[in-house]
Amino acid sequence: MTDKSGITKTIGVVCCTALVMLGGFFALRANVLNQLLTTFVAVIWGVASVGLLFYSLNLIAQNFNTKIYNKIVPYIFIGPAVLIMAWYLLIPTVRSLGLSFMDKKSEHFVWFDNYKYLFTDKTMLTSIRNTVIWLFFGTGFSVLVGLITAILAERSYIEKTAKTFIFLPMAISMVGAGVIFKFMYAFRPVGSEQIGLLNSIVVTLGGQPQNWLGKAPWNSLFLIVIFVWLQTGFALVVLSAALKAVPEDMIEAARIDGAGEFRILVQIIIPNIRSSLISVSTTIFLAALKCFDIVFSMTNGLYGTEVLASQQYKQMFKFLHYGRGSAIAILILIAVSPVIYYNLKEFKDKEVFK
Repeated sequence: MTDKSGITKTIGVVCCTALVMLGGFFALRANVLNQLLTTFVAVIWGVASVGLLFYSLNLIAQNFNTKIYNKIVPYIFIGPAVLIMAWYLLIPTVRSLGLSFMDKKSEHFVWFDNYKYLFTDKTMLTSIRNTVIWLFFGTGFSVLVGLITAILAERSYIEKTAKTFIFLPMAISMVGAGVIFKFMYAFRPVGSEQIGLLNSIVVTLGGQPQNWLGKAPWNSLFLIVIFVWLQTGFALVVLSAALKAVPEDMIEAARIDGAGEFRILVQIIIPNIRSSLISVSTTIFLAALKCFDIVFSMTNGLYGTEVLASQQYKQMFKFLHYGRGSAIAILILIAVSPVIYYNLKEFKDKEVFK
């Protein structure tokens, strides 16, 4: 332990930190300032509180000997983040699990009735089917197109320009992309002027205009095109970086031995970028599983385009059935958990985590 002056300093700083954090919280809660000033004070208070918190915890740890300090200091810096994550993720998850066994108004237990509804209701079965389609085609095509464009960009004279244009859609929100493609898929009756790009092309070529978003299950595939357009840039950037790490001498040796480009891709390139492929695939998989914005902005779930995320939103905020909405949330969590577990298992084998 350190001397009394160190302990006194620690107590003083801890008290000051508590005073700043609690005082700022109650002052902002009172809402006595105008909106602009409240925002400014909140930013300053938040940054100062976090800085004082870590400084106080570090001072407390310094009152112990070096051996103990080295053991507890990592937990000091990750502790607040873990607590915040637990507060915003773990507690709501446990609460959602409890609500999923209760009725519409969360007053009485109905046990597994909400889960029975998930697998017997026609709309829910459609949502599950569409979600599986999103996961398979959305993830598969995003990774495939990203890999192909990464390989082609590597051999192009306009590599940087090509990658920039392919990555640009990542800067657009899913709702924004939905608005853009809504005009591309727009449908007007036969004989009317077509404002949609696709139908304009079809009519110009002598065909009949089609209601692209009105025919299930093909409309889900047209929605997935938007998702692939947005996610391809992410896959391209990650996989392009991984391709640059593939040893060039291995590829040259394979070519000298007579291996074709496809064989080099399958037996050399893909095994060397396997970890990047897994990371990209699982990240896009999770995004597809939770995708709500595109469906909501394009069709609002009509014409058989419902997915689990859109159904959860409607059950919770439109029909105000908290039991069914929570049950859908738990179903999504169950679907996400194996992917997260697999990711953590893969990362555990990497050097940075050893």
